[in-house]
Amino acid sequence: MDVSQGNSDLTQASSTRRQFLRGVGLAGAGVALVGCAPSFTARRDKPNIDVDVLNFALNLEYLETAFYLAATGRLAEMQGLGGNAPIRLPAGVTGLTPMNFQSAEIRDFANELATNELAHVRFLIATIRALGGTPIPRPEVDAGPAFTAAVAAATGGKVANFNPFADEVSFLLAGHTLEDVGVTAYKGASPLIHDRKPGGVLEQAAGILAVESYHMGAARFQLYKRRGLTVAPEFTVAAMSQAISDLRDTLDGPGDKDQGIAQPPRPGESNIVPTDANGVVFSRVPREVLNIVYQRAGAEAGGFYPSGINGRLR
Repeated sequence: MDVSQGNSDLTQASSTRRQFLRGVGLAGAGVALVGCAPSFTARRDKPNIDVDVLNFALNLEYLETAFYLAATGRLAEMQGLGGNAPIRLPAGVTGLTPMNFQSAEIRDFANELATNELAHVRFLIATIRALGGTPIPRPEVDAGPAFTAAVAAATGGKVANFNPFADEVSFLLAGHTLEDVGVTAYKGASPLIHDRKPGGVLEQAAGILAVESYHMGAARFQLYKRRGLTVAPEFTVAAMSQAISDLRDTLDGPGDKDQGIAQPPRPGESNIVPTDANGVVFSRVPREVLNIVYQRAGAEAGGFYPSGINGRLR
């Protein structure tokens, strides 16, 4: 394996930060998301692209698996899985020994996440083969410097040395950066799935969506409990969560599809579950997802995927 080195205030800050990010061009100018992405219309006469949809999801699962296995010192379990493309990690992190968790509770949670994500990769590979398709090889993924760059962009350069493996709060914030996107990606892909019979592709994808939602709900709750903790100058956990949310929402294009842990619809509520006014989780089409993981709207590679993702839905 090649392994390289106060709620109201937050709500007002959220709006201001998103306007600023759009103003400096992080979201890109004039990106036609709808024109680039598959239609959301679920019609039975559409071609069956289930293999392509699952391969798109497999790209995301490779990244999440690499991150959680590295955090728990279990990266060797990914040896040869989908190939041996490079996995970038922060300097000094090998992924072969666990990071320094401050509590057994978060350590055990991290190990559960790693096991779940590894199972997702294996399940998707097996399902794609069962459908007569070819699973994509693992793309090069960045589970180190990409987090640093994302947090630097989100904070306007005020936090320039973020390390996702430095401590368990950093680990939770890094997971928060990824898994909320995974939830919206599975939701957004659901109208594209052709096989809707009991036990078919749609049902299994819904099962993975549920797991990803459990993951992020638990992580967001842990962050909410620590919301007042200062993690960097000018940034509490709540403010950092909001900054990450603002960046994602700016990159993905028009409309609000993201929320931090302390951006509730009503005062006196937490925001463990980011939803629209109907209590429904947000959706993102593939192009919107790629804008976030590439860290630049309209990009074809970069961020968490230095050479781009693999597969036909690009």
